[in-house]
Amino acid sequence: QVQLVESGGGLVQPGGSLRLSCAASGSIFSINAMGWYRQAPGKEREFVAAISWAVGVTAYSDVVKDRFTIARNNAKTTLYLHMNSLKPEDTAVYYCVADSASGLRGPYRYWGQGTQVTVSS
Repeated sequence: QVQLVESGGGLVQPGGSLRLSCAASGSIFSINAMGWYRQAPGKEREFVAAISWAVGVTAYSDVVKDRFTIARNNAKTTLYLHMNSLKPEDTAVYYCVADSASGLRGPYRYWGQGTQVTVSS
């Protein structure tokens, strides 16, 4: 089992930046990849970004790839999502995910509780 705890969400103005963190614990030696999904009100959950845990290969959705950066710490226990040039349409609950059943875009076995990101003036 892997436990995931997100932090760093909040309210930010359009054009601003925010960094999300996700602390992984439990059987983290089994993780092959981690990533982020998001779900906006009234919309389906969507893939945002992911990183392979061993070598750091990354994948991004087209709508965030030039604005968001995914990273992990050297101990491979924490995942980050650096979000720049935020737009109101980035408003969503952001979920940390771990251990893909397929490629970097999922599906993923483990999910965090989610953290709210609101982009508004």
